[in-house]
Amino acid sequence: MRGLKQDFFKYQAQTTPHPLAIEISHAEGSYIYSTNGKKYLDFAAGVSACSLGHRHPRVIEAIKNQLDKYLHVMVYGEYIQKPAVELTKLLASHLPYPLEKTYLTNSGTEAIEGSLKLARRVTGRSQIIAAKLAYHGNTMGSMSVMGYEERKQAFRPLIPDTAFITFNDEKDIKKITVKTAAVILETIQGGAGFIEPENEYLKKIKKQCKEVGALLILDEIQPGFGRTGKLFGFQNHEIVPDIIVMGKGMGGGLPIGAFTTSKILMDQLQDNPKLGHITTFGGNPVIASAALATLQEITESDVMAATLKKEKLFRSMLIHPLIKEIRGVGLMLAFITPSAEITNQIIVKCQDHGLILFWLLFEPLAVRITPPLTISEQEIKEGCQIILNVLNQIQDIKI
Repeated sequence: MRGLKQDFFKYQAQTTPHPLAIEISHAEGSYIYSTNGKKYLDFAAGVSACSLGHRHPRVIEAIKNQLDKYLHVMVYGEYIQKPAVELTKLLASHLPYPLEKTYLTNSGTEAIEGSLKLARRVTGRSQIIAAKLAYHGNTMGSMSVMGYEERKQAFRPLIPDTAFITFNDEKDIKKITVKTAAVILETIQGGAGFIEPENEYLKKIKKQCKEVGALLILDEIQPGFGRTGKLFGFQNHEIVPDIIVMGKGMGGGLPIGAFTTSKILMDQLQDNPKLGHITTFGGNPVIASAALATLQEITESDVMAATLKKEKLFRSMLIHPLIKEIRGVGLMLAFITPSAEITNQIIVKCQDHGLILFWLLFEPLAVRITPPLTISEQEIKEGCQIILNVLNQIQDIKI
């Protein structure tokens, strides 16, 4: 009889030639369990998506409560649905003025698309400036502002009038001109290797945008929802972007995205033309309920503040000759190894030992550590010990 694994490879599209292919039975808290009974400590959290771990009780309760009321009833923006209204209202209460109006989407990349359209609609300009080694998603518009040609070349032509600057290079800031509709940046560059802004870089970008009438869009899809010790990464830099984009950790494990801006800007998607940005399932009541419960838990508990303490624990334990540096902040961390081969060995061997790590998109030397915010100190210690044991094995083989 054909097994599930064989059907997976035969019928479901894969994204790489060699997926990790763990057959999942269930997941709870910081752990994922396979159908053969193996337990995996999760240091990836669905690539930063499961902020509160797997099946957090508050999120599950919110989902179940909404299931008893209604599911999808109408395309986005036509009917008043309490979960979506309460979610956007709570978001506004935790954001600086004038970031007060939110458009809910199905994913982060869809939110990127909406934000780029809004910038062109508001400014009447076409040029979008992004950063080299940026990653904002994989739809055509999002890929157009991806700063990595190797991933883009097979799909050209893409959206025209995009330009690229080097993240943290102040000389490039003057490339932002009166022709620029928007600059889009990750608050922390994810795929590039968890690169943080330096020397008040984001403030300087914002200043230039304001001077030339361009909008600043900040992509918070990875740093957002408490991963850096603040609800959003930009709040560590004393600036207010014109538009923020979110996703991943927003939904408690369900698919969602959003972009937030001022009422004056967002309302321009309503007319000239009408239906300037539309979605059928954005703001889905079940998913909005999960996202609302996630946001409530993050802002009402101590998990967000505890990320910086947990970061210190990771940094204190992950000391080894094969770890060249640790990048990032809070629970958005990556350690750098001497070679791509060693990185690959670490991730695969740690999985064999019951620990899930993952790669970054464009930095082959990086090992991702983005566990649930709810991970315990004991679980951190257990996972770090597995990493150290694997590093010792690799080092012995190399010697």
